[in-house]
Amino acid sequence: MAVKIDLAALEPDIAESFITAGGPGGQNVNKVSTAVQLRFDLEASAAFSAAQKTRIRTRLANRINAEGEIVLQAQAHRTQGRNREAARERLVELLEQAIKVQKYRVPTRPTRAAKERRLKSKGKRAQVKAKRGR
Repeated sequence: MAVKIDLAALEPDIAESFITAGGPGGQNVNKVSTAVQLRFDLEASAAFSAAQKTRIRTRLANRINAEGEIVLQAQAHRTQGRNREAARERLVELLEQAIKVQKYRVPTRPTRAAKERRLKSKGKRAQVKAKRGR
C-alpha cells in the first residue's frame, strides 16, 4: 500500500536556505546562491501521527539531526528553482518510503518432495565422485 504525502501539508515545517554550489555554472557559480539546504522539522510537524513519526524516526535515524530535523541539500541543477523542486521531491520520497508499512514475510519450508530431490541429486553426485578414485 503506497502512502502519498501532500507537499502542501509539509509546507509550514519546511525551512530553506540558499547557498553557493560547486559544479556547472561558469562564473555564475561564484556569485549566485543556487544550492538549496532544506530543513524539515519532524517534531513540530502536524502532518503525521505519533506512530508515523516514530516509524520515520527509526527508518531515517541517520538523516535526522539532534534538533529533530531532516536536512537535505540539492545542488544538481543550475537554477535555484529547480534545486528547490528537487529537494522537495526528495523529501516527499524519503518520507513516503519511511512511512510505508513493510509486508510481513511468512517463513516457508521446503516440501518433502524437494528434500527428497535434493538428497537424490547429492547421492548421484557422490557416486560420480566415488567412481573417480581407485
